[in-house]
Amino acid sequence: MKKTVKILVVAMILLIALTATVNAASSGVAPGSYTGGGASVDSINNVGNQIIQIVSTIGSIASVIVLVVLGLKYMMGSAEEKAEYKKTLLPYIIGAAFVFAASTIATIVFNFTTNLGA
Repeated sequence: MKKTVKILVVAMILLIALTATVNAASSGVAPGSYTGGGASVDSINNVGNQIIQIVSTIGSIASVIVLVVLGLKYMMGSAEEKAEYKKTLLPYIIGAAFVFAASTIATIVFNFTTNLGA
């Protein structure tokens, strides 16, 4: 049941992203020809950087709190509970690595997409 829900959520997110991409591509405006008002690239970049910093900070704080909780439960648990906590440690480490590297990954993607249009 959980796997089905996860698959449906991912499918819906991909469908929304695809729809937004198709709508943007079919707007009839050439990428370099739009001169109307709106946000500049610098202001969008600044807002994006602020959002990335906020998400990274919240994620870092949450991952440290989860690490402390897992560590305390591991120290206080029985042998069976310790084995269970060891199983949850690998997904935690992978998730924490993504949280700590999120700003770097976002910067790489931003630079790649910016240079792609140039």
